[in-house]
Amino acid sequence: MRGRTRLVAAGLATAAMTAGLVPAQAQAAEHRAAKDRAAIEWTACEGAGFPAETQCGTIDVPLDWAHPDGRTTTLRVARLPATDPAHRIGSVLHIPGGPGNSGIEDIKQAAGDLAGIRERFDLVSYDPRNTDLAAKLPESCARPAVPALIEPRDRAEYDAQARAIAAAVRRCRAGDRSGLYGRLDSVSVARDTEAIRAALGEPRLSFMTESAGGVPAEAYLRLFPERVRAMYLDGVVDQTAGWTNQSLLGYRDLQRIFGRFTAWCARTVACALHGEDAGKVWRDLTARADRSPIPVTSQRFGRGRLTGSSLRWFGFAPDPGPGDSRWLTFAEAVDKARRGDGSGFADAALGNARAWTTPLALGMTCADDRGYHGYEEYVRARREARRVSPDLGGATFDQLGCAGWPLPIANPSRPLPVRGLPPLLGAGTWSDYTLTDSLVRRVPGSATVRYDGPGHVLYLSGNRCAIGHATRYLTDLTLPPPGTVCLPGD
Repeated sequence: MRGRTRLVAAGLATAAMTAGLVPAQAQAAEHRAAKDRAAIEWTACEGAGFPAETQCGTIDVPLDWAHPDGRTTTLRVARLPATDPAHRIGSVLHIPGGPGNSGIEDIKQAAGDLAGIRERFDLVSYDPRNTDLAAKLPESCARPAVPALIEPRDRAEYDAQARAIAAAVRRCRAGDRSGLYGRLDSVSVARDTEAIRAALGEPRLSFMTESAGGVPAEAYLRLFPERVRAMYLDGVVDQTAGWTNQSLLGYRDLQRIFGRFTAWCARTVACALHGEDAGKVWRDLTARADRSPIPVTSQRFGRGRLTGSSLRWFGFAPDPGPGDSRWLTFAEAVDKARRGDGSGFADAALGNARAWTTPLALGMTCADDRGYHGYEEYVRARREARRVSPDLGGATFDQLGCAGWPLPIANPSRPLPVRGLPPLLGAGTWSDYTLTDSLVRRVPGSATVRYDGPGHVLYLSGNRCAIGHATRYLTDLTLPPPGTVCLPGD
């Protein structure tokens, strides 16, 4: 994805606010704050790489939307004006993913591919409050809560890991002078997004969003349905259905992709496992690593151990890559690891297994109801995941990290209020079509385009077919027919 790194998503004062039902007094204060907030003052963007005519500005938003007259934080905003202003429809606001990605960097890099959308729309994006958190939070927030995330074998291990993570989160929050930690949930980001809409002076906006940006987009759909003209969602997760439900759908897709890998290996002489049952080799490797982890040393992360869980979480590449390069590398790493040399997996496995216990990463996702709701749910979900995906299934690393979240759940999983919402357009690849369609199909009249190939986030990777459907939908509100498929090369 254009060389960017993505992390493969408390809060408000009352339960009513976290459910999107704002008490009258708080709602009135919020409306006053929006009314008093000045329009964005646009100036030419400073720095290299901006397309011609890009304008930048800032907007101050409340740190805590339950207290809109309190402390604020500043968001950076960028705009590419419509190239056909005489026929301008309005603005398309891009909600970036990550979580923590810069929306400004996104539109800098994708502006050329989105030229069709820019004809009739100003293309606007912003850096959400969770962008560049490492510079905003204490150094302690980037330290792992445990040496490496594990898939607990029993309740005692589950509880011990959760307690360690909870303690690290509390330390991070206690040292945070910015006031941001504990206010990084997607409801807060959605309310920031609404403040940008108000500052733009437009009664309704069109939206495009991707990956983890789908979670604040879904919160926006719940909170402000009357402000949505159209919304295009690319490679998102259906947070409204609950993370455990989505992880099971994801494992089904991963199992199908792993089947593609084994079939490829069987017909590809260059595959290091060619002539063998590649699936069995992998299952034997991960089972042995579950019993006896493989010691490894990483130049970046030092010494550690490869467990079966870390291999299943971070070892396999769903995207074969250019010339099947990632699958060639994966097969070579498996062949070495079964002989005791786990170096091919060391960086990815050790780095991710530690990163997903840092308060910095957890603060951007856990308040969105991402954790297991107790040991019993963990056991049930792990058992079902292993059933649907014998090669890769198990507990999910993000839900395990969030199982120790000690702060309020500001954005609990709950259905969309589909009344008042326009039809949505989704798009997804081998690995995320099912997840995206799970959300989009909840709104009557909506459609999801399936890309019959690997990857993630089609419009930001320059996929012409998906961009064409998105442009027609955003411009004319015309949806493609059910069952529409984009093929590689389209």
